Amino acid sequence: MRLKDLAEHLGLSQTTVSRALNGYPEVKEATRVRVSEAAAQLGYRPNASALRLATGRAGAIGLVLRGADELGPHMSEFLSGLGGRMATQDIDIVVTTVASHQEELAAYRRLAASQRVDAMILHSPTLKDERAELLLDLKIPFVLHGRTNVTRPVAWLDIDNTGALERATSHLLDLGHRRIALLNGIKGRTFAEHRELGYMAALSARGVPFDPALMGNSAFTDEVAFRLAQSMLELRPRPTAFLAGSMMTALGVFRAIRQAGMQLGTDVSMIAHDDVFPYLNADNMYPTMSTTRSSIRQAGERMAELLLQMLGGKPVADIHELWPVELVLRESSGPAPLF
Repeated sequence: MRLKDLAEHLGLSQTTVSRALNGYPEVKEATRVRVSEAAAQLGYRPNASALRLATGRAGAIGLVLRGADELGPHMSEFLSGLGGRMATQDIDIVVTTVASHQEELAAYRRLAASQRVDAMILHSPTLKDERAELLLDLKIPFVLHGRTNVTRPVAWLDIDNTGALERATSHLLDLGHRRIALLNGIKGRTFAEHRELGYMAALSARGVPFDPALMGNSAFTDEVAFRLAQSMLELRPRPTAFLAGSMMTALGVFRAIRQAGMQLGTDVSMIAHDDVFPYLNADNMYPTMSTTRSSIRQAGERMAELLLQMLGGKPVADIHELWPVELVLRESSGPAPLF
């Protein structure tokens, strides 16, 4: 099927159909959905080579990953959502891996010079991200997965990490816990700093003093979490509850609790952040895991949509989305134990 055939079937102009398929912001949402559904039903796919000639685009977006911690299950889920949506538009993802911060900056400069990508995904931002400033200087369009404090407008999608941790911490405080440990992400990354703000706000609101010994910052791995939780459980007084930054972290904490001869949900409580991995279901754990919940795969899908809108001409200052985070209470969070 040709673009002309699809347009005639819908009773629309070829220009409108083309703009709807390519995410142009001036096309009404109802029209975009109608065109996308018809294209899927009738098997229409644009000619990639013709599209690139017509638009001057490379037909690819870029992603630079640094370090082993960025190549784990979180990135896999994110790429599944991002790649699935981009594939519907015949847009490829160019993934570059580097070993250091300087190599990462060099990779952005190389991609800009080669013009191999039309835009970038910028992930795991810091509070004042040098990479965002560089991409702005290089004039490479990008969407930020998270937020950063730069003076120029940037497009971003983020979840309410501050609100999520404030709610989770407040719930544990309501249950009588006062020694609440936080196993957070790498220090300096915006999401980790925002989570710490929520945690501290909840403690402060109840007049509970902050204990630095109950705060850990690291990559989200089972082994690191196990060792952190193990050392915290040896403190006196020990923590009675944990806030785990991911389900991978929760596995390590759970292992430390069991090794200490304690029962999750009775002797020690836990609330974890769940990125909704298909192979690690909080409902299927024993006991079931209380979580703050937000799908990283859905975030990847939406990031693709936002990139398409940006490439279609939507101003970056209008591309800001902050997603609420659901608190799902299950068996792992119970009343504070009586010593």
